[in-house]
Amino acid sequence: MTSANTTAATKTSAQRGLWALAALALTALAFFFGTGLRPLWLLTWLAPLPVLWIAPRLRAWPAWGVSFCAFALSGLNMVSYFGLVSVPVPVRVLAIAAPALAFACFVAVHRNLVLRGHLLRAAFSLPVLWCAYEFLTELRSPHSTWGNLAYTQMACLPILQIVSITGIWAVSFLVFLLPSAAAAWFSPAASSRHTRAHRARLVATIAAVYLAVLGYGLARLHTTPLEPRVTVGLIASDLRQNLSPRGAATVRLVAAYAEQIPALASQGAKVIVIPEKLGHIDSDDLETADAILAQTARATHVFILAGFQHLPNLNEARLYSPQGKLVATYEKHHMLPAFESDLLPGTTRTLLDQPSGRCGIEICKDMDFPHLSTQYADDGAGLLLVPAWDFVTDGWLHGRMAILRGVESGFSLARAPKQGILTVSDDRGHVLAERNTGAAPFATLVASVPVAAQRTVYDVTGNWFPLFDVPVALVLLFSLLFVPPDPDPRTTQ
Repeated sequence: MTSANTTAATKTSAQRGLWALAALALTALAFFFGTGLRPLWLLTWLAPLPVLWIAPRLRAWPAWGVSFCAFALSGLNMVSYFGLVSVPVPVRVLAIAAPALAFACFVAVHRNLVLRGHLLRAAFSLPVLWCAYEFLTELRSPHSTWGNLAYTQMACLPILQIVSITGIWAVSFLVFLLPSAAAAWFSPAASSRHTRAHRARLVATIAAVYLAVLGYGLARLHTTPLEPRVTVGLIASDLRQNLSPRGAATVRLVAAYAEQIPALASQGAKVIVIPEKLGHIDSDDLETADAILAQTARATHVFILAGFQHLPNLNEARLYSPQGKLVATYEKHHMLPAFESDLLPGTTRTLLDQPSGRCGIEICKDMDFPHLSTQYADDGAGLLLVPAWDFVTDGWLHGRMAILRGVESGFSLARAPKQGILTVSDDRGHVLAERNTGAAPFATLVASVPVAAQRTVYDVTGNWFPLFDVPVALVLLFSLLFVPPDPDPRTTQ
């Protein structure tokens, strides 16, 4: 090789290195701000494109390294939150490294298929593999769907409506399909080895998918149910002394909450929701608290739902009727690891029948698990009442996770957390009203909400989408061992 050729090769290698660093930085930044506790939803769609574009232009291991580093660096957006909720350091490392490892491997598959000339297969490889990864990792996770990329799209309601058919699983599939297809379109193979017909087939297939999804989403948003409705009132206090009182202090706090209820009732509220774990309370003090709330419910002609940590080991929501009686209790099903490991999980569901419709009750983390919500949908619940407790910084995200359950299974939501956001939403994901719980010593919210139960395809069919996707992912991976490169641009993909 002449010195001129050596110089040119060195220059080309340096240019590729710069492009690789630029792709790494762009993907890392887009995922950093497009995921996390307050994601910018559009960035999530753009994030994979730079590394997918550069990967076929690099050797295998550098391409893998760029992809891994980009995704891992974006995971640093959760480091401060992991510290806030006392996640052990090994778990923090795993929470960042595991999805980065998966992403890098899936980009490698995309690169492999692009270089073989199989553009359509490459376009679908990343979304298929990522959907399978999310489903399998979340299947037995104590945190269920926490961390799923679908939650980044809570502000994109037309796309979000697909969860009423597929559950949460198709959203990240759609988010990754577009950049994956775009990277295949702009790949070296597309320009040098494929005819216009092959590229047209790719565009037509991807366009058909998004037109169908967006058409369905817009149509569903256009048919939002309006009746019947009920007016709900939510109350929460983030004052330091009101976060976790014990014994007699809990009784005093119950009385303080009760003082807020007449004002909400005067605004038309028929159901009042108060956060979970109002305080730690034993059976003797609980009798006094019950009497206060039952009397208030009777005086104001409302239902009151309030949460207590009923000693020694129950996280319980208690429902009081306008007749001044304790009419139902609900025990939280899914406990937050470490913080609630000593509590006894509940096993039953609780329903409230009203002329306006049927309501169900869940507590906080229960809403992270789709299966419990589909069971309430099977019961005919059109509204879920949810006492909760967030961690301030995750208030928006955790509230939106609960809203997505309503879109999946066809019910509205009234969620009252401490250290979060009071939220009322309908079964299409519209936020009808919200207020930060730190906005006042006792933050309150009153809103009218539909209670019509809307059965969804997902509620009836369950996790059919990932159960179809996982075998497809396995076939795709298996095919890499046997599918040769496309030797002829005229070969049908």
